[in-house]
This record gives sequence, C-alpha cells and structure tokens, in this order.
Amino acid sequence: MQRASTPRQLGELATHVGGELLGDAGLLIHGLNGLAEAGPGDVSFYGNTKYRRQYESTRASAVLVGSDAPVREGLSLIRVANPHLAFARLLTLFQPSQRPAAGVSPQAHVHPEATVHPEATVMAGATVEQGASVGARTVLYPGAYVGPAARIGEDCLLYPNVTVRERCEVGSRVILHASSVVGADGFGFAFDAEGENGPSHFKIPQTGIVRIEDDVEVGACTCIDRATIGETVIGRGTKIDNLVQIAHNVKVGPLSLICAQAGVSGSAELGTGVVLAGQVGVVGHIRVGDLAKVGAQSGVAHDVPDGQVVSGSPAVPHKEWLRNSAALNLLGDLVKEVRTLRRRVELLEKEKGG
Repeated sequence: MQRASTPRQLGELATHVGGELLGDAGLLIHGLNGLAEAGPGDVSFYGNTKYRRQYESTRASAVLVGSDAPVREGLSLIRVANPHLAFARLLTLFQPSQRPAAGVSPQAHVHPEATVHPEATVMAGATVEQGASVGARTVLYPGAYVGPAARIGEDCLLYPNVTVRERCEVGSRVILHASSVVGADGFGFAFDAEGENGPSHFKIPQTGIVRIEDDVEVGACTCIDRATIGETVIGRGTKIDNLVQIAHNVKVGPLSLICAQAGVSGSAELGTGVVLAGQVGVVGHIRVGDLAKVGAQSGVAHDVPDGQVVSGSPAVPHKEWLRNSAALNLLGDLVKEVRTLRRRVELLEKEKGG
C-alpha cells in the first residue's frame, strides 16, 4: 500500500495519466493498493482478466481500467490504454524519488585526480579511483567502487557495494543495484598441456571494457564481464534482473528484458527488445533476433530469428514445445501400451509357430 501525505482529487489523477474519468472528479484519494487489499480512499488497477474476481469484489474507491472493462456500480473508473503503466505513473506521483544531498563525505575516498561533479553525492565508504569521473546528480552509496579511469554519467544510482571496474563506462540515468559487478574479468582460459608446472589453464588477459548505455537498470548481484578485446555492451533502456550473468563480449540490444538467473555466454548477441525469462541459458557466439522471446528455463543453442517465441531445452518454437510437452505427459501410458502390444505379438507368433 502506498499512502500520500496529502490526499489528491480523483480528477487530478485522471488528468495526470491522460485517462477518461467515469465518476466523481472531486473524490479524495489517499493511497494506492492492489485490488484485493484496497479500501475506501484507494485507487487500484485492473489490467488482466485473471483478476476479474478481485475486480468485481474490490473495495477501492476507483480503479484504472482498459477500454473493455465492465462498469461496476458504485465504483469510479479511469479508462486508460495501459492500466499497469498508469498505476506506475501514479506511484511515482505519490512517492517522488528523493536523492541525498550533494557532496562528498569526509569518510569517502576520492582520488585527487578523479573528477566528481559538484552536484554528485559520494557517501561514506564509497571510492572513486584515479582518473575516474562521476556525473551530475549521480549518487554513490556506501561501499560503491568506481575503478581507475571508469566513467559514470549523470543521474545514476550506484547502491551499496556496487563495483564498476577500471575503464568501464556507464551512461546516464543508470541504476546499479546492490553488489552488482560491472567489468569483472571474462571467463577466458587456454589449455596449456605443457605448462611450466604441468598442464594448466592459462588465463587469457581480459583487456576490454563494459559499456552500459543510458537508462539501463541492473539488478542486485548481477555480473557483467569485461570483454577479452573490445566491449561488452548493454544497450539503451535494457532492464536486467537480479542474479544474471552476462559474459565477455556479449552485445545486448536496446530495450531488452533479462529476468532473474538467466545467463548469456561469451560473444552472444541479443537484438532489440529481446525478452529472456527466468533461468534461460544462451550459448556463446549465437544471435537472438530482434523482439524474440525465450521462455523460462529454456536452453538456447542456436540462432533465434527475429520475432520468434521459443521454449524448452534445447529451445524450439513455442507452439512446438507446447505439443511436445503435451505428448510427454502421455509417455508413461504409451510405454505401457507398447509393452502390452509387444506381449500380444509374441503370443501370436508362438501360436503361429506352434
């Protein structure tokens, strides 16, 4: 539940989201809540027919709905194109973000040859190394580390214990959540059968960087490895969930969504607007095309064409995967049937032979 310190009129909220109001414009709204939890004075949203029952029983004073939602007696509605998005905009209105005051804490470590904009905030325990730069209104929380010659743009948030290693580049309006790591060494080794101390895995120097473009968000404990040579790139507007692994030299296109525990192997390429659901694995040196979607726990071993939806391991077109999944449930019965038919055939052959 989100409560406002000052109530707002429903008409103001409808105007804010560009919606059509069906109800009392002067109704005072005190907060936002889910359909099941909402009470008088709350606004909720209904954007999925799975929640029809909650919509029909909600005690909210008003609900954000799409164009096809039925009118309910005694319930004010705000019709919008995207109820979920409109609800998010109201959450922002009710709870505007507040950044800490600008300035460098005396308990922070900022190298004399680093550049920190006067409007940036560097909290106690944060570190900005030699040659690094931090842009205006960016906030480094305690424990954040910006390595030598790394660059952080404007209006960024680096939450506690974020690491941006040497020479990596972070654009503007980027959010890096706690303990995420940008620029760790890529996982690169060459097997040396005749090493000085016997066979060994020889570490390949990882000499490249990570470049994160504007408006990217990276979840907690996610790791984005630096390139062996060149760049690992996260495209503009991409959102990455917690516990994701992006390997060296991966190219992630703009506006992609990568969900929790997914992993993308070295030199793979994700196009524009790609969606990887939770626990997806993508092998190296392949391309997942623009606007492609990959279902949860899928293993992608080959290129995926633009716009295709795939699922399974190995990943296949989603409709094919649905057919295979349905057939798999029948496999036990089919095995029993085959065994029965085999015994009948054996009996028939014996009778014929006799």
